[in-house]
Amino acid sequence: MKKILMFGAILFGLLSPVFASDGDKFIQVGTGILYERGWDLTVGVEQETRYHNAWEYFGNMYLKWEECPSCGHVCPESFWKSYNAWMLGFAYKPALVRKRNSVGRVRLGMSAGSDRHEFLGGVHVGYEQNYALRNGMVLYWQVKSDLIINGKDLFRTGLVLGVKLPFK
Repeated sequence: MKKILMFGAILFGLLSPVFASDGDKFIQVGTGILYERGWDLTVGVEQETRYHNAWEYFGNMYLKWEECPSCGHVCPESFWKSYNAWMLGFAYKPALVRKRNSVGRVRLGMSAGSDRHEFLGGVHVGYEQNYALRNGMVLYWQVKSDLIINGKDLFRTGLVLGVKLPFK
């Protein structure tokens, strides 16, 4: 009987998923609305370090729409072709709040990119709240504020919702 229990305990230990957070890697996708009339899409890779801190390496697409002068409202032409910007960057995210299945982090980062005409630089500050699910996925929301140098918008601020998928 002892051998069966010991074999069962070892088998359970080997087949059970491990939920430690240090060193986890995630592919993340987030999208949201920014003030004033902006849409943000961010795709990145996040590497957790000790004590739930993290580094994020991301690519960002920003689209700003305006009302069409001919029809007086937002049409597909004025939405997609008004102002677009693309940026690549990184962010350090130290943990502020740690709970059983959630982590709150400050997001501090820098980026560089283009808007089809000029070079852009960016400084990013925000707060991110993460919620871990049983299957390893993470849902998150961010309140972000961006200072964009040389862009059409100097300040961007808004809310982003997203998902993080674990990978090895």
